[in-house]
Amino acid sequence: MAGYLSIGKIVAVHGLKGEVLLKHELGKKTSLKGLQAVFIEDKKKSFIPWFIESAVIKSDEEIYLKLEGLDTREAAAILSQKKIWLPESDYKKFASKNTAASLLGYSIVDNGQALGEILEVIEQ
Repeated sequence: MAGYLSIGKIVAVHGLKGEVLLKHELGKKTSLKGLQAVFIEDKKKSFIPWFIESAVIKSDEEIYLKLEGLDTREAAAILSQKKIWLPESDYKKFASKNTAASLLGYSIVDNGQALGEILEVIEQ
């Protein structure tokens, strides 16, 4: 969706108090310090903001998130496997300049002929 970029997805529930494990593709270790909310796609092209209570770094690619309103393991399980999105302005603050997702929006040109715009990056 225009204006929002996917940073990863919630891969698991952590603990009994509603924490989730976010696996991100920001290209660097970050605790998302200063970020107020993340957005989760509830329905196609419909983003719901979830406010962050706390964020703790687990590894270079994973963060434990405690989101407002999630107080039980069962409530957090509903968000499992959902993609997390950030507005473009926030994405630029937290993403590494070398991450593959930073190529989004650029056009590919081959011998002067435009092939198209990069809309999605799939890493395997």
